[in-house]
Amino acid sequence: MPLEDFMIPCLSKALFGYECMGCGFQRALFLIWKGSFLEAFYMYAAIYPLLILFCYIIVTHFYKFQHYKKGINILSILSIVTIITSYTIKQLYI
Repeated sequence: MPLEDFMIPCLSKALFGYECMGCGFQRALFLIWKGSFLEAFYMYAAIYPLLILFCYIIVTHFYKFQHYKKGINILSILSIVTIITSYTIKQLYI
């Protein structure tokens, strides 16, 4: 049974017909798992900033750096800006 059969459908797209800002995240993770890194970026541009943020949070949970909260804030802002920018571009041009 393929892994795609277990993906959660987007509730926003199912109810209202519009993609949410998180649409494509699961498929992008699956594409990274398969080794299709460029396709993952095209599917969901914020996948890489979010993965870096999650890894950074996990590392700082065990090893506290001097200014680790500043790094979390910067990576969070970068992720949010990437999500909003890619969503806006997708809505305007597709």
